[in-house]
Amino acid sequence: MTELRITEIFLSLQGEAKVVGLPTVFVRLTGCPLRCGYCDSAYAFYGGKKISVDEILAQVRAFNVRHVCVTGGEPLAQPDVRVLLRELCDIGKSVSLETSGAMSIADVDPRVSVVMDIKTPGSGESHRNLLDNLPLLGEKDQIKFVICSREDYEWARFKLAEWNLAERAGEILFSPSYGVVNPRDLADWIVADRLPVRMQIQLHKLLWGDVPGV
Repeated sequence: MTELRITEIFLSLQGEAKVVGLPTVFVRLTGCPLRCGYCDSAYAFYGGKKISVDEILAQVRAFNVRHVCVTGGEPLAQPDVRVLLRELCDIGKSVSLETSGAMSIADVDPRVSVVMDIKTPGSGESHRNLLDNLPLLGEKDQIKFVICSREDYEWARFKLAEWNLAERAGEILFSPSYGVVNPRDLADWIVADRLPVRMQIQLHKLLWGDVPGV
């Protein structure tokens, strides 16, 4: 019986990415090998509870919504998450995977929408970016930069062109680091440079604050 270590399973609105605002079940796995300076889910680094994939599916079904987001921590740190992703797709859910970009997305079910970070220098973990993931992305997938400063923005703008990212994924997302970068400043930078990116603000934090389980 396949089990995963889970921190929480809850229903909320999706706060980010292209399905922002839609009711979504979040399955948050425990554990992450990274320590990003802006992490808002450090409570998921340790603890959690082992739950079978069958029980996870039962809990997800009980919420009776279409969208499911598998997140962490870093979900791919538990290799058997690929079983869960496949099973969620098999029961007809629209599934997204939030991943740090530091672990391989190879063998993730092709029906899953991958939302993959590219870590900026301000995260403290930019050396962990796994560039082998870039050719594996497609139109259904999204690349996210969390911007911690003007320097991070300029770095991300350069990488956008250097790695031809707009041609690799369906959406490029720029997000201001919560409480660090003024969202209006980031908006002004994007508009001034006419970048082919979507700016996002974490909706769940605007509604409920920076707290777990929302």
